[in-house]
Amino acid sequence: MMRKQLDESVAYLQSKGFDQPEIGIVLGTGLGKLADQIENPIEAHYNHIPFFPLATVEFHSGKLIYGTLEGKKAVVMKGRFHLYEGYDFLDITYPIRVMHQLGITKLFISNAAGAINLNYKEGDLMLIEDHINLQGGSPLAFKSVAQFGERFADMSEPYDVPMRESLMKIANKENITLRQGVYVSVVGPQLETKAEYRMLKIIGADAVGMSTVPEVIVANHLNLPIVAVSVITDECNPENLKPVDIDRIIKTAEVAEPKMVKLFKELIKTL
Repeated sequence: MMRKQLDESVAYLQSKGFDQPEIGIVLGTGLGKLADQIENPIEAHYNHIPFFPLATVEFHSGKLIYGTLEGKKAVVMKGRFHLYEGYDFLDITYPIRVMHQLGITKLFISNAAGAINLNYKEGDLMLIEDHINLQGGSPLAFKSVAQFGERFADMSEPYDVPMRESLMKIANKENITLRQGVYVSVVGPQLETKAEYRMLKIIGADAVGMSTVPEVIVANHLNLPIVAVSVITDECNPENLKPVDIDRIIKTAEVAEPKMVKLFKELIKTL
């Protein structure tokens, strides 16, 4: 069933001109500007793509954009899907499978996250080197998963080491502070309590968010190399926890975004 749906989604996008993209990019909350740099863009709104979920979060726009970025054919997801919107893991990761079937060979992911590691400050970037899945499920837990890849997908190194090393070198060269750490993904949409922030620190998380991990699991299942960067939008200090201000989080992401765009574009040049 999923194979047939994927074929229909891909056929629709190919009919629109989505031709063998090399790079797939998922843009997180407040991080849509990279899409503006695509040359000769072709857009496909999610509600027009067969079997695609719809973005329901007001600051996620909901379209795939195909074109050229730093001389490479790229397809960009402007707006992603989350468990907290009522989607399941198959919905959330369906676009990754579509981009893979279109032809991408590398996947770039961004997200907005809160700092558990209090050495990180608002506006910092964190290169994700590992993750913890606290979303209570897996996008590989379905009957026909073995048709798409190894059921027991290896997750010993979920984030591509050569791309991570290249990104660190680029950050040093461009004088951009790029932390490295562990991202923990929770369900949301509520923010964490003080006790929950303390727990996340104890289990080894440096930053917390509500996305990314399902996409990364599926990309690993498809043997698709991934690099992922979190924009730190707030500091989650349980000893001095302030009420959350979503508008401020979005604004912080937007201010830090040019640094992330620079890193991604410079890495794409080297591929």
